[in-house]
Amino acid sequence: MTGLTSAELAAVAGVLREAGVAPAGDLRADLIAGGRSNLTFRLSDGVSRWVLRMPPRAGRTPSAHDVAREFRVTRALAGAGVPVARAVALCEDESLLGGPFAVAEFVEGRSIQHRSDLEALTDPLLERAVTRMVEALAKLHQVDHVAVGLGDFGRADGYAARQLRRWSGQWPLVTRGDAAVDELAEQLRAALAAEVPDQQAVGIVHGDYRIDNTLLRIGDADVDVAAIVDWELSTVGDPVADVAMMCVYRHPALDHILGAPSAWTSDRLPSVRELADDYRSAGGVPLDEWDYHLALGYYKLAVIAAGIDYRYREGVGEGPGFDSSYRAVPELLVAGLEAIR
Repeated sequence: MTGLTSAELAAVAGVLREAGVAPAGDLRADLIAGGRSNLTFRLSDGVSRWVLRMPPRAGRTPSAHDVAREFRVTRALAGAGVPVARAVALCEDESLLGGPFAVAEFVEGRSIQHRSDLEALTDPLLERAVTRMVEALAKLHQVDHVAVGLGDFGRADGYAARQLRRWSGQWPLVTRGDAAVDELAEQLRAALAAEVPDQQAVGIVHGDYRIDNTLLRIGDADVDVAAIVDWELSTVGDPVADVAMMCVYRHPALDHILGAPSAWTSDRLPSVRELADDYRSAGGVPLDEWDYHLALGYYKLAVIAAGIDYRYREGVGEGPGFDSSYRAVPELLVAGLEAIR
């Protein structure tokens, strides 16, 4: 079951009242998104609207569905010049809905997810949208995480080394045992392990930044980012890795993982080099050790794709991308080796 019952909605209303937001009437909920990510509901009392986010009711991995993390970072960023939805309430009592949940203000904006969604944007508007996105990411990386109360949100140093340990530790658990692919993975892991760079910058890292994790306000002549969403992978770390991951997602292999032509892989969008140049122009952190972070991002996404395939083979995953994600794995490993070489 993914919907919310009347009793559950009454419980949500109680949480809102405790947070100082009293609904004008009974709440109703419409499911906006569900599946591998968090469940997202639009709440309404007939007067006001909010968004409720909670983990899937079954088969969830807590670290990948951390709504408390989302709530904390978006609350901290309020007033910092980064476009986020205002955090309203957090409930970690799992007895109410079967899991923790967070409520934020509803932000009007368009979600650009699939290739077909780009048809609504002319080339000049699309160029403007990407520019605004990159500017928003640069603004995020300029925020002093200690000053906004996120001093303990994550370790400030050693980000690349920790990421490499995490994802290389995952690979033996998800591999198919294909000798050729295993060899590519080992070559990339060894190359990354041999060249782990010193970290030069520290900042808040979104961790999953691309066009479909923003809400865009689209006008006749301009586009703006109304809100950055999906913060469950956010932490304090190396901002260069955040920019690199945004660029890694431009690889066509992302379509295999998502199971559909993604808006972010469209050839109408800027190249990796152009995105990096735009970020520099927007005043982001210096992109030190850029090739290394690109290679690490390709490795990370390859392991993620292999993990989706593993769940598919184990019979605990179904839907778009589960039966095609493995095709992305060798492509991403090769891209990583090309980047670090």
